[in-house]
Amino acid sequence: MSATALLILLAASVLLVPLFKRFGLGSVLGYLVAGIAVGPDGLGVVSRPESVLHTAELGVTLLMFLIGLELQPSRLWALRRQVFGLGALQMAGVALPAAALAAALGLGWPGAALVGVALAMSSTAYILPLLAERRELTTRFGRETFAILLFQDVSVIPILALLALTGAGGHAPGWPALAALLAVAMTGRPVLATMFRYVARFGGGNRELFAAAALLGAVGIGVGLSSVG
Repeated sequence: MSATALLILLAASVLLVPLFKRFGLGSVLGYLVAGIAVGPDGLGVVSRPESVLHTAELGVTLLMFLIGLELQPSRLWALRRQVFGLGALQMAGVALPAAALAAALGLGWPGAALVGVALAMSSTAYILPLLAERRELTTRFGRETFAILLFQDVSVIPILALLALTGAGGHAPGWPALAALLAVAMTGRPVLATMFRYVARFGGGNRELFAAAALLGAVGIGVGLSSVG
């Protein structure tokens, strides 16, 4: 992305986001509309969306990272019944009927399962900031919504692994990706623990350094897994 395109995108965001917040539509929707306005279907300032894809992915990663910093482990533990109760109920209640309907319309079962799971998913990156803006994260509605989103996020990894193995996503079985995922699950905790002990010992209690180390771990795992598919 050129400096001029970046300047126009920032200007569109500064112009539209306050208006969307003023009318109660949320800042995330304002950013989305700003992106559409400068994209190839709008003003055409950004004619090749793939040129900003990695920047956008990093932005979503940073957003979810900042949200995660505000979550207390005790709160997650208190929501365990809602996560595995409401979350599983929502996933099954949407995915199974949608998959059955897709199969009835002639789609094969692997493809029908993919459609059902896709329709059952929500956008955590959109919903959580919206709840935070409205200060509803601590309400009953906010807690139950967060529990459902958390279950969806946790379910993504095994679902993607199953899709890779069955070829439902249109790709050959992803054994290297599955092996990499297993390696991360087995070695991730000791490696991260070693890194955080190093930061704690030599970082002088710097909170920003801890945040940078956590972000390094999250982005590093993401880059490593994406490199093997």
